[in-house]
Amino acid sequence: MRTKSFLQCSLLMSAAAVLALSLPARAQLSTVQLQEWLNSPAATSHVANITGNAKAAAATYRRYCVGCHGEMGDGNGEVAQWIEPPMYPKPRDFQLAIFKCRSTPTGTLPTDEDLFDTIARGLDRSNMPPWNTFTKDERANLVAWIKHFSPRWQNEKPGTPIQIPPEPEVTPERVKAGEEVYGRVQCWKCHGVQGTANGPSASTLTDDLGRPIWAYNFTDGSRPKCGSTDRDIYKIFMTGLDGTPMPSFADNIKPDEAWDLVFYLRTLQPHNAFNAKERQIANQLGLKPVSPQ
Repeated sequence: MRTKSFLQCSLLMSAAAVLALSLPARAQLSTVQLQEWLNSPAATSHVANITGNAKAAAATYRRYCVGCHGEMGDGNGEVAQWIEPPMYPKPRDFQLAIFKCRSTPTGTLPTDEDLFDTIARGLDRSNMPPWNTFTKDERANLVAWIKHFSPRWQNEKPGTPIQIPPEPEVTPERVKAGEEVYGRVQCWKCHGVQGTANGPSASTLTDDLGRPIWAYNFTDGSRPKCGSTDRDIYKIFMTGLDGTPMPSFADNIKPDEAWDLVFYLRTLQPHNAFNAKERQIANQLGLKPVSPQ
C-alpha cells in the first residue's frame, strides 16, 4: 500500500510539473510589491500635454474596472468568471502587459497613447465598453494605474511606433493586388475565403493562455477591435495582435502590399462610410472568393 501511494504521489507530481511548464511563467505578485511599483517612476503616463498619475486613478479603477480586471490587475475580478462566449475574450491580465491594440512592433510594450485610445474606444465583441465618458485626465491616470501592475513597465520601454506611409489612392489594380496578398499570406485559413471567419483553422484558434478565440468576421458589420480607419487596419496586421493567433506580417509584406490588403479587406465588409469606393471597384472587377490553391 505504501509503494502504491508513493507511485500515485509521484505521478501526480509529474503531472503537476508538466502542467506548470505548459502555462505562461509569471511570478506571484503581492500587494506589497504592487504598492512599491505604485511609487515608482513607471507609474505615470504621458499623453500629449497630460501627465497621468497612478494614485489618482485608484478610486476610478475600483469603481469601474476592478469587477473584471481584479484587485491585482490579473483579469480575475469577480465578474470575470461569468464572461463566456460570445462575450469573450476574458478581461485583460495587466500583470502580463501583453496588449492587442498597439502602434508598436509585435512583442513590445504599447505606448501610453495606445492604452489611452483603447480605454476610450473599447473593444467591440467583448465586455470592454468604450469609456469615452472619462475625462482625458482620468484616462491618463488609468493608463498609469494599468502600468503599475506589471514588472515589464519597470524594466522595459514602449516600442517605437511603426511608420505608416501615406495612404495611396484606391485603384482596381490595388484591390486586385490585395486579393493576391490575402491568398498568398493565407488570411483565408482563419478568416475564410469570403471573410466570414470560417476558414479551416478558425475552430481551432486559442489565445496564448489556451482559451478559445474567434477570427474576425469582415462581413458581419462589427468594428475591428483596434479601430475602424484604414490606418487602424493597416496597423493591425503590421503589428499583430499580441496574445492572439493574429501575427505581425511586417516581415512578410511590403508597405505598398499592406495598403493593397487594406483595400481588398474593405471589399469584404458591408457597405459603410469607409469602403464605398472599394465596394464599387469589387463589383466592377467581379471579384470572387480567393482560391485556397
